[in-house]
Amino acid sequence: MKHKFLFEELVKRDFKKKYKRTVLGMGWSMLMPLLTLLVMKIVFEQFFGRTVKNYTTYLFCGNIIFCWFSEATNGAMKSLMANAAIFTKVNVPKYLFLLSGSVQTLINFVLTLCVFFIFCALDHVDFTWRFFFLAYPIFTLLLFNIGVGLVISALFVFFRDMGYLWGIFLQLLMYGSAIFYTTDKMSANAKMVFAFNPIYRHIEYFRQIVLSAQVPSISTHIALASFALAALCAGAFMYKHYNTKFLYYV
Repeated sequence: MKHKFLFEELVKRDFKKKYKRTVLGMGWSMLMPLLTLLVMKIVFEQFFGRTVKNYTTYLFCGNIIFCWFSEATNGAMKSLMANAAIFTKVNVPKYLFLLSGSVQTLINFVLTLCVFFIFCALDHVDFTWRFFFLAYPIFTLLLFNIGVGLVISALFVFFRDMGYLWGIFLQLLMYGSAIFYTTDKMSANAKMVFAFNPIYRHIEYFRQIVLSAQVPSISTHIALASFALAALCAGAFMYKHYNTKFLYYV
């Protein structure tokens, strides 16, 4: 890889920058999802927890997926602007800044996943060989995060209001991804809408493996791959089409 050294240095820089001057350091990667989980559990358990078995794990499945997507895309959106001082002086591929941030959020997710497995054990969830299939939605969501990040980072350069709009969108997405409630009693039309929500589909994949010990259908695997591919194609188009114009707007 031509820019391997630069990429490795960017990953190290992003990782160190995230925890600079913090007491807990990497501990925040695990503590923040846990605090969010605690708040959601206190607020929603009385409304939905009584009808859902292993509700803590059910909630945690949704929480870790959404938090990863939110962190990855928020960081990616500002990656070009944050590194404008570098690529305006040195001719380097601009997507490297986004990819380095994506690796850093992946590391955070893996740390949180370790805590998730501990909670599964405490919640008396049976660990089966099917847990190895969790690598698939992790991989597809990583690609999806990168694709979405490429799109919104390009849009943010030209349209700074994107930062506010994306925050609103994430709020809507959180409530529309069935993180703390179930879709079992919803109408067929409503379930079809959820089927087109990539975050919901990744959450449901996790839940089927962890809580039901079932490997999702082939159609689910195809859907997750399709979401990732579509996002990557859209992101690649944005960067290829507007690559030379970034310099004039940063």
